[in-house]
Amino acid sequence: MLSSNQQIPFLSDDFLLKNKFSQQLYQDYAKSLPIIDYHNHLSPAEIASNRKFENITDLWLAGDHYKWRAMRTLGIDEQYITGNASAKEKFDKWAYTLPYTLRNPLFHWSALELKRYFGIDELLNPSNASQIFAETKATLQQEPFRVRGLLQHMQVEVVATTDDPTDSLEHHLAFHQEGTSLQLYPTFRPDKAIGIEQPEHYKAYLQKLGLVVGFEVNSFDTLMDALLNRMDYFHAHGCRVADHGLSRLYFSKNQGLSVDRILRNTLNGQLPTTEELEHFKFEVIFQLSKRYHAKGWVQQFHLGALRNTNERMLQQLGPDTGFDSIGDFDQANSLAAFFNELDKTDQLAQTVIYNLNPRDNEVFASMIGNYNDGSVKGKMQYGSGWWYLDQKDGMEKQLNALSNLGLLSCFIGMLTDSRSFLSFPRHEYFRRILCQLIGQEVEKGELPWDPQWLGKIIQDICYFNAKNYFNFSPQNVSTKP
Repeated sequence: MLSSNQQIPFLSDDFLLKNKFSQQLYQDYAKSLPIIDYHNHLSPAEIASNRKFENITDLWLAGDHYKWRAMRTLGIDEQYITGNASAKEKFDKWAYTLPYTLRNPLFHWSALELKRYFGIDELLNPSNASQIFAETKATLQQEPFRVRGLLQHMQVEVVATTDDPTDSLEHHLAFHQEGTSLQLYPTFRPDKAIGIEQPEHYKAYLQKLGLVVGFEVNSFDTLMDALLNRMDYFHAHGCRVADHGLSRLYFSKNQGLSVDRILRNTLNGQLPTTEELEHFKFEVIFQLSKRYHAKGWVQQFHLGALRNTNERMLQQLGPDTGFDSIGDFDQANSLAAFFNELDKTDQLAQTVIYNLNPRDNEVFASMIGNYNDGSVKGKMQYGSGWWYLDQKDGMEKQLNALSNLGLLSCFIGMLTDSRSFLSFPRHEYFRRILCQLIGQEVEKGELPWDPQWLGKIIQDICYFNAKNYFNFSPQNVSTKP
């Protein structure tokens, strides 16, 4: 048993940093850098209105399916998770849950969030829950703890939200017209435009899309016209990034299939076959990808999620409520075929691919090197650990795979991928893990003891590579609604 003077305090200044060189890298080079959060699910309306949260439950627990899954696992009734229990009752149940999340990233994230935003060093538990709820409630009434203050507190420079093609982007425009130092940009996420596996939902979506663009969307040509119309609109509002959430990329060159016929049959209520589904999704994404390249956008593909696995809870709560998991899809063949088809005509845009199954880390890390062409530093990116992999082990495995098979030095670093305004300590978490990874190899003599050079690499990964990779600029935003 360790003596008291040997015990390492939890969440100290040297948290996750196990040697002097790692500590130096983090403290001198990584810690104070601004944050470019190039992919998240934050609400642009709440940023534009500078929302004030009444209590920490509304800020911290609402929409957080990570926490919801943990509470369900512990046997907590749904009324205290997504149900009609009071904010205090829900917080008390989370306070009961949190100590049991040890070794889950929620334990570290939650402690960091309470400490970085509220200065609370105590570990949340049932005995201090009431005190912390009251303390944070009082703090949240102060002006610096409205939404924009929370972002400023963590030195967030850029927020890129995730937006459907039908979105008006009115909140982005209103925010931009204020001329604040924080930069807010939309991301084009057309997943619903390819969701023909649910004909009734798809028909309703195309009707909505048609109302937005001012013409009926009832064919493949009108679908593409509508999406390109919205791309132009997004571009004028500063958008320079597209994103797709897919099980895998699709590739189909079946000349016997007509995308127009598939779409029309879907609108008539006919469920497409697996082959038709894949062919249609491929054609839409392929055509969009060529337009991304033409516009100078970055395209992102979040791959590998097996969604909505619990039909009963899907009917009760809807999607994005904590019932998705890691999928075991065949990724390599379709990735290579899709990128190659675009590269044939030199129409492959800057691309970020995110992997959700750790078995495929090396597949993704090796794939990006096939399509780097010297035109842009790090044109093809193996994105940071995503969803179930944005924890310590997942990030280390992603960093190791990228280091072994590509150039870690060109990596664009971390993102939150979160719906919570308290999630930005995840960038700190990543930076500490990165500094420890480099520092431990210096300590072992596997990298040179050169803090200036390695510090530059750390700064590039944590901030400058992303800043130079994405064409985010207030000058890209039109003043017209």
